[in-house]
Amino acid sequence: MIIILFIIGLLLIIKGGDWFVDAASWIAEKSGIPKFIIGATIVSIATTLPELIVSIIAAVEGHGLLASGDEVAALESVDMAIGNAIGSVNANSGLIMAISLIFMPAVIKRKEFWVKPVLLMATIVVLFLASLKGELTPIGSIFVLLMLVLFFVENTISAKKQMNLPTEDDIEEQQVEEEIIEAKGILKKFATKHEILANIIMFILGAAGIVIGARLLVDKGTQIAVMLKVPTKIIALTMVAIGTSLPELVTTISALVKKQSDLSVGNIFGANLIDMALILPVCSFIFGAGLPVNNNVLYLDMAFAFGLVAIAVIPTIIRGKFSRIQGFALFATYVVYIVLSSILHL
Repeated sequence: MIIILFIIGLLLIIKGGDWFVDAASWIAEKSGIPKFIIGATIVSIATTLPELIVSIIAAVEGHGLLASGDEVAALESVDMAIGNAIGSVNANSGLIMAISLIFMPAVIKRKEFWVKPVLLMATIVVLFLASLKGELTPIGSIFVLLMLVLFFVENTISAKKQMNLPTEDDIEEQQVEEEIIEAKGILKKFATKHEILANIIMFILGAAGIVIGARLLVDKGTQIAVMLKVPTKIIALTMVAIGTSLPELVTTISALVKKQSDLSVGNIFGANLIDMALILPVCSFIFGAGLPVNNNVLYLDMAFAFGLVAIAVIPTIIRGKFSRIQGFALFATYVVYIVLSSILHL
């Protein structure tokens, strides 16, 4: 029954995240927020909601357990929060991006590509330095959050530049809209009211699905770890981390089917930066006393996170394109990471 509930949690997160993204994007667009702002903020954050909610719940539980005097159980919850966030980054890079590059290496423009990945690598370095004393304090978290602010500023500026360059599709779309605007007539009001109600319901159900699914994922993931006598950190780094990265996997598969591999790669870089620069600082603020970060997290998890991003970024900047070899290298490195994590955390 525990495993069934764990799987239900995963399914709720996947479907809930899907509904939430669609509804949030629609609401933002209808409220008059420019599309480039939607792409630069809402979509990026929404795809990382599963990781964010799972880690927040684990951090809240850890804070409560610490306040009640159960320090051992509190540290277990903290392991779940940290392991899920960093584990998701490594799963995104070493598994999901690997799949994308192996089957269809993305075509990129070097001038537009390098900023976000380099910013991601810088974020990992800042997070590492902020955690060197064995904990991520609220003050250290502020410096990490500044990297997230830089990401959104850069993302917004870049998107705005692209928006100012109309494409043939934009022109055709505008012509079509002008031709059919009169055909909407009376039906427009009905459709608008129907859309509003449908999207509000989707928004609420999506958010509820994410929250409930995340709760099941954390609770049942911990119970499975206890049953199998496997450290909570291992469960967080593998089952939970990969599970909460499924929205990115679905996005990648969809992009590959539509032959838009550059979209999947961009989504992964954005999701990784948000995982690092938003989730862990938020968990640190919730935990209050400074989020404990042990040496395995510093010198194994974060080191591999940096290494995986470097494999994906440095050759691409030098050569101006991705290659399938990078995909295989990412996957092989991820396998090594999982094996080492399993050995060191046992």
